[in-house]
Amino acid sequence: MPTAPKIDATDRKIIRALQKDGRMTNLELAETVNLSPSPCLRRLRNLEQSGVIKGYTAQADAKAYGFPITVFVRVTLNAHTGETVRRFEAEILNIPEVMECFVMTGAADFFLRVVVSDLEDYERFVRQRLHEIGCISSIDTSFVYGIVKQTNVFPDLPA
Repeated sequence: MPTAPKIDATDRKIIRALQKDGRMTNLELAETVNLSPSPCLRRLRNLEQSGVIKGYTAQADAKAYGFPITVFVRVTLNAHTGETVRRFEAEILNIPEVMECFVMTGAADFFLRVVVSDLEDYERFVRQRLHEIGCISSIDTSFVYGIVKQTNVFPDLPA
């Protein structure tokens, strides 16, 4: 696994500011992080080129878009060979309902965040997407019925 580029407190301020408002201009960003525009833009470009900033997206309401149901799915594989893991991971990459997939320690091997339009859509997802992968020994599902907190802004690091 490659090591992450070194960033400093000013870089973190830039990242947090953009996480809060990714559409701010360079001038607004520079003012927010107390830099002049040229050094701010130079730092921003370095963060982008090094892969620390991976891209920019619009945050949309899943329910308004047509996916009112979020499901967390714990998946356990039937074998832990390199081939089985690679097969599962490759298949998951091609399933659009899977918004995030994490490799886990503990009882489950993978933890998925899935969005669906209704319960029938979730059943179709399990039967036609997950079961078709063929190397899964168990699927454990939890449905989200409310959100207390949801953020994409990293916390400040301790001083």
